Amino acid sequence: MLNKIIHVVAAAIEKDGEIFCAQRPENKSLGGLWEFPGGKLEPGETPEEALVREIQEELNSTIEILSYINEASYDYDFGTVIMKTYHAKLISGNLELLEHQNSTWLAPQDLKTLDWAPVDRPAVELLSKK
Repeated sequence: MLNKIIHVVAAAIEKDGEIFCAQRPENKSLGGLWEFPGGKLEPGETPEEALVREIQEELNSTIEILSYINEASYDYDFGTVIMKTYHAKLISGNLELLEHQNSTWLAPQDLKTLDWAPVDRPAVELLSKK
């Protein structure tokens, strides 16, 4: 059986030289792992549109996308996630945790101190080298 392909987008939101990291709730898949916030694309959306919408929904905040970081994929037991990660900045809002259990701001070189979801790790590698 072919794995379900899930297209998602994520934002590495930067402020004052630090990057916003969000922790998945324990009761969801990949519970307790860290990720860059974002979510699934809806039909007809561009990745950028989906990302702005997801950050609004998940964190009640508005971002501006600055640049494209990478695309990575990972085969989970529930399907293959293909994720595009973007560099973004906060325009308005306080990144309220509506869907995550915890969050932190880290300098790029400190990102690897967290236990990241596998699909997020390639972006962590790239960001931590800056």
